[in-house]
Amino acid sequence: MELDMTKGKPTKLLVLFMGPLIIGNIFQQLYSMADTIIVGHFVGVDALAAVGATGSITFLILGFTQGLTTGFTIMTAQRFGAGDREGMKQSIGSAYILSAILAVVMTVISITQMDRLLQIMNTPDDIYDMTKRYIIIICAGIACNVLYNLLASIMRSIGNSLIPLVFLVIAAVMNVALDILFIAVFQMGVEGAAYATVIAQGVSGLLCLVYMLVWVPALRIERRHWKFDWSFAKNQLSVGLPMALQYSITAIGAIFVQTALNLLGSTVVAAYSVACKVEQFVTQPFGAMGTTMATYGAQNRGVNDLERIKKGVKSASIMSIIYSVVIYGVLMLMLPLMVRLFVAADEVAKVYEYVWIYAVLCGAFFIPLGLIFVFRHVLQGCGFGLLPMFGGVVELVGRGVVAFIAAKNLSYVGVCMGNVIAWVSAAVYFIVIYVILMKFMEKRKAAHESLSASSLSNNNPAKNQSGR
Repeated sequence: MELDMTKGKPTKLLVLFMGPLIIGNIFQQLYSMADTIIVGHFVGVDALAAVGATGSITFLILGFTQGLTTGFTIMTAQRFGAGDREGMKQSIGSAYILSAILAVVMTVISITQMDRLLQIMNTPDDIYDMTKRYIIIICAGIACNVLYNLLASIMRSIGNSLIPLVFLVIAAVMNVALDILFIAVFQMGVEGAAYATVIAQGVSGLLCLVYMLVWVPALRIERRHWKFDWSFAKNQLSVGLPMALQYSITAIGAIFVQTALNLLGSTVVAAYSVACKVEQFVTQPFGAMGTTMATYGAQNRGVNDLERIKKGVKSASIMSIIYSVVIYGVLMLMLPLMVRLFVAADEVAKVYEYVWIYAVLCGAFFIPLGLIFVFRHVLQGCGFGLLPMFGGVVELVGRGVVAFIAAKNLSYVGVCMGNVIAWVSAAVYFIVIYVILMKFMEKRKAAHESLSASSLSNNNPAKNQSGR
């Protein structure tokens, strides 16, 4: 199942490709949401805070791996768009090798350095042990996360966003069932939630692998493709590393915020965790739009159709803005019900006010958040890595400054405003950079076409003879 995004109406193609991604992202979010909901109901607010305290760390580690695996497959999408099937398979083989190295290195580093990171973040003493037990298991399962994200990205690079969704739904259902089994039945606490997540991720990755090997000949590589080619690896790393660093830089900003938040106590940490889970759930279409624009940009960049890229960006921006306005209204109406999903009825009062403050402040700025995903990912799909990465630096500075002030004043509102400042500043940056880079690509295309026309004219004997 393939989708060529270089032909047809951009809006229709974006919707077709993005639909399964939205559903998939929602189900992927259920991984962590199921942990939070079931832990909050069956173990308690302290355990909920322990799981929530790992959110920024998980984003730092798994976001880095996701950025790399996504970047590794940008070349695959470009080669597919250009019709170069052999080059596409060579890029896939290179991505496999690089991802295997990535999984080993990230697992070792994350496990050995976790104690130090938790201490730096001022993790509250009453939840420290639970937090560590949960995150160590998650880190031990990094390979499962890498496997799914890489194979799903490979399939999406050729326009297939449906099959990764199917396997993700299966894994999400499994995750919920295992959460209930391990936590409610076997009384395994936060460790049970972590094991459920890792097992479900591993299953989704294995299902992707079997499907690709059996039913997708276009993605089935041969022995000659299993070799390390520096020319491919260099290209993939030049895109993947900035994408990974961008995720990590954003996560570091979130760690600054979490560090300030931890000073306010475990109840506030639990409330903030619930607020973030709600926000992440309702903003999943933004992530789907970002993935869609990366593939759309890559395929059309492969044929150098810049006008088509601009049309896609316009359509994506309009859809993102409309959704931002609608979902903010829905969020404020549904917030009481959503909070009750995460905590027992007798503990809702402890956290609701904090969740409401976060939703009101951050929800009002969903528009710049959505635009970040549109402009950042289309630039990455076009092959730019470094400048989009600096958008993460802009977010980091915004969150870091606000978090420092919030920590100094023990201000929960200040903690929430860290996201607002980061989103607005980064959105402005990406829009400006998009305009600059688009003009740069247009100049290069015009120069190339002029050179080609000149070369064709000089090599045309009939024209040369008639001009004598």
